[in-house]
Amino acid sequence: MTAPLTRPAPLTWLYVPGDRPEVMAKALSCGAEAVIVDLEDAVAPDRKEYARAATAEFLSSPHETPVHVRIADEHDLPSLVGLPGLSGLRVPKVGHASDIHRVASRAPGVALYALLESALAVEHAHAIAAAHPAVHGIALGEADLRADLGVRDDAGLDWSRGRVVVAARAAGLAPPAQSVYPDVRDLDGLAASCRHGRTLGLVGRAAIHPRQLPVIERAYLPTAREIVEAEEIIEAAADAGAHALPDGRFVDAAIVAAARRTLSLAARH
Repeated sequence: MTAPLTRPAPLTWLYVPGDRPEVMAKALSCGAEAVIVDLEDAVAPDRKEYARAATAEFLSSPHETPVHVRIADEHDLPSLVGLPGLSGLRVPKVGHASDIHRVASRAPGVALYALLESALAVEHAHAIAAAHPAVHGIALGEADLRADLGVRDDAGLDWSRGRVVVAARAAGLAPPAQSVYPDVRDLDGLAASCRHGRTLGLVGRAAIHPRQLPVIERAYLPTAREIVEAEEIIEAAADAGAHALPDGRFVDAAIVAAARRTLSLAARH
């Protein structure tokens, strides 16, 4: 039996570099549902110590917008754990459930989001998702995964995307957010990619520039027509049992549950 979904997740996540305090501050008012301060790929090796200190200063007080940190490695943990502004940690290159247990032991009480960036990680997706109560979500790191698999066409990652959707659902986690779209000028391409991600069961997306946020939100929020259809289904399901709507659509418990998820997501916005 599939575990019940217990934790809704942000629809939009905005990455900002950990060595740019002024950008971190601006990100809080960009409209993202969550901000991710990046101590990994966005920071040059000779800036790691400064980024760690700047991020700790930024998180020394709470913020209205949740702020997560993508750590570079476990050396980042002592400067972050216990800070009032820290809402969660994104843990890169998780390959085994043991990786999560190790981080959880060093960051008690902190929400963890595992990034799966290798073939091995995808194979262990459910074990990672269900590894520890601290795991609040999983997602793909598609740049590294693409390199690991030797995938040239974006569609070559669809099996892996579906795999993490199934793993998250089986573990009772919110659906994974889609990985970043690297071309910040190609908003049409971003919209098309989001629509495709939505068909795979992904919900929401990480962004690397504020201009991407409205596109992601529009793509992943229910349309007006979807909301009307969901309301019709809920109304038809007021009586127990299966039903057929006047237009011929069949309504049963699974369809009702999907309609409720649609209305719940719409209500958040």
